[in-house]
Amino acid sequence: MQTIFNELIDSYIDNKVGIATDFLSTSLASNLKSNLTSLLETNQLLSAGTGNDTEVVHNTLYRSDSIYWLDRKHNDPYENDFFDLIDRFVEHLNRTCYTGITGYEFHYAFYPSGSFYKKHLDQFRNNPSRQYSMIMYLNTNWTSADGGQLRIHNTDHKQDIIPTNGKSVFFKSSELEHEVLLTNRPRMSITGWLKVG
Repeated sequence: MQTIFNELIDSYIDNKVGIATDFLSTSLASNLKSNLTSLLETNQLLSAGTGNDTEVVHNTLYRSDSIYWLDRKHNDPYENDFFDLIDRFVEHLNRTCYTGITGYEFHYAFYPSGSFYKKHLDQFRNNPSRQYSMIMYLNTNWTSADGGQLRIHNTDHKQDIIPTNGKSVFFKSSELEHEVLLTNRPRMSITGWLKVG
């Protein structure tokens, strides 16, 4: 995994956007996708809002996905495997880059066909704890025609990232505005933040 961790970190250093194509193994991505499908079928996902606990807004003209928070308390073996992977990445990141990450939070995200998320920053104005954003994709056989690209608004250019299975994207939460373009088929991911404090 160290090679994949370094791929993510090195591409971040080069371009402010880290990308690792196989951050999630095929089997882990498949099991997490099955979890998300089951949650969807049992109506356990909630409409996603913007803001944090003190300032949350639900506006489907701005964001039209639904989410479910991962938690070790669920005692789900695949969620725990995912958290073990994130623990290893955070340890590697802190050791090699001195980032001081002390925690994280992640949720499943489901975008039905015709949904999107308008341009935004991930760090709250009233809480700077989110340091790095991470997204891991759970979409097999995805093509550019399926839409749903992650569009990163970098300083001098836009970068569109296709949400292919197992891929991870990593960037500074306070720096890069980004959006999810209109998706033409159901789109699944795990999204979260590495935090301090």
